[in-house]
Amino acid sequence: MCMCFQAVEILENLAFLANASNLVLYLKNFMHMSLARSSSEVTTFMATAFLLALLGGFLADAFFSTFVIFLISASIEFLGLILLTIQARRPSLMPPPCKSSAALRCEVVGGSKAAFLFVGLYLVSLGIGGIKGSLPSHGAEQFDEGTPKGRKQRSTFFNYYVFCLSCGALVAVTFVVWIEDNKGWEWGFGVSTISIFLSILVFLLGSRFYKNKIPRGSPLTTIFKVLLAASIVSCSSKTSSNHFTSREVQSEHEEKTPSQSLTNSLTCLNKAIEGKTHHIWLECTVQQVEDVKIVLKMLPIFGCTIMLNCCLAQLSTYSVHQAATMNRKIVNFNVPSASLPVFPVVFMLILAPTYDHLIIPFARKVTKSEIGITHLQRIGVGLVLSIVAMAVAALVELKRKQVAREAGLLDSEETLPITFLWIALQYLFLGSADLFTLAGLLEFFFTEAPSSMRSLATSLSWASLALGYYLSSVMVPIVNRVTKSAGQSPWLGEKLNRNRLDLFYWLMCVLSVVNFLHYLFWAKRYKYISTGSIS
Repeated sequence: MCMCFQAVEILENLAFLANASNLVLYLKNFMHMSLARSSSEVTTFMATAFLLALLGGFLADAFFSTFVIFLISASIEFLGLILLTIQARRPSLMPPPCKSSAALRCEVVGGSKAAFLFVGLYLVSLGIGGIKGSLPSHGAEQFDEGTPKGRKQRSTFFNYYVFCLSCGALVAVTFVVWIEDNKGWEWGFGVSTISIFLSILVFLLGSRFYKNKIPRGSPLTTIFKVLLAASIVSCSSKTSSNHFTSREVQSEHEEKTPSQSLTNSLTCLNKAIEGKTHHIWLECTVQQVEDVKIVLKMLPIFGCTIMLNCCLAQLSTYSVHQAATMNRKIVNFNVPSASLPVFPVVFMLILAPTYDHLIIPFARKVTKSEIGITHLQRIGVGLVLSIVAMAVAALVELKRKQVAREAGLLDSEETLPITFLWIALQYLFLGSADLFTLAGLLEFFFTEAPSSMRSLATSLSWASLALGYYLSSVMVPIVNRVTKSAGQSPWLGEKLNRNRLDLFYWLMCVLSVVNFLHYLFWAKRYKYISTGSIS
């Protein structure tokens, strides 16, 4: 069963990243979009894919099982990839080739051709979202959380989930990217299509061994009901002389729910218990109120990871453009710029098992606790690494521009006499940050969330990625508008060698520091709910 999950994770992430890692160059060179637009389209595409994980998680909790949602989502992605393969293969569905190297002579994709492109892309996006919102939860549900052994196995599952994602990414950014650059994009999309189809077959092979959680109804309904009931009672109590304390509200329900009690945190929600005195459909149980409290307490942690994912968005946009201007030869092999993520991927492949088999056992002995390193500590390490990564990225960009200036190539498209391995430094730090944060977030949300909301809560990890990508795509035009209004040339214009990408990276670094301080404020105040999560 575990082998099936690992194979599915590798295949589905290969299908996704095989195109996402190189998509910015496809849109720029073949669809003739500008540098800024191609970067923005890629970040929007990836953000949408990750944000739709919330839809997949919601449907899995409310109406379908995670098993069904995966199959539906993978089929949708399969259909989208078929459309993209057809378009890449047929010149009539592509804009005509540029008549010269001048950007003004290139016809940007539009009309029905653009519609074909975006329908394919966003079908893929919808499918990816459903897969990300269902597959991690489906895997974690297979372990017995009632025993220390089961909880340790579940923790290992999340570490190796990220490990398998990295395996798929490794094939995607090496073999598939090489195919796209040397054999054509129709072959690249074709490999992704075959990969997602195989993931469906492998997933079905293990179906008779899976434990499938029965949906318990819409978690959003519960959340909205508690919030609305508490709001109505709160407003009513201001005009009424009859006020209830949390203790009185709790005693009113002790006969029905003797094993449950209202906590003293977020006491404003305790008033939702009184909702039955106003509307029957607003009646809430103590368990429902406490479940909503748990979700609300996790939201600040979720919010603090968005900035890190905004930094990660640079891996698939400007970092690729930087590498494209540098010397990418290793011996006699010319490395595609879109294959640069191989550096963090390889490091993650080494770090994931090292973390699980060496660091965690050592931490358990030192801390005398079941978990060793808490989820929030792990996320915090990722945030610190993202700060370092942005500082390194700014320094590397200064170095790259200095070489361009000394070589007199600021206005040239010639390859700069500087190795692309300098860019690998920022990839290593950001890749490490991603490993610590993503695995930590997935396990944190799954273990802390109420059992009826786990798929939706786990999807918040991907929603954080989505909002980070959206933030990145919004920041680019805002930074350009602000710097242009200040009488300067835009920091992120069309000519990379004349840009101030280094200042943009420093801005990201400063914002990441502020974000980390914000994270510390909430992390220190968070109280773990689940067994085995306490340090």
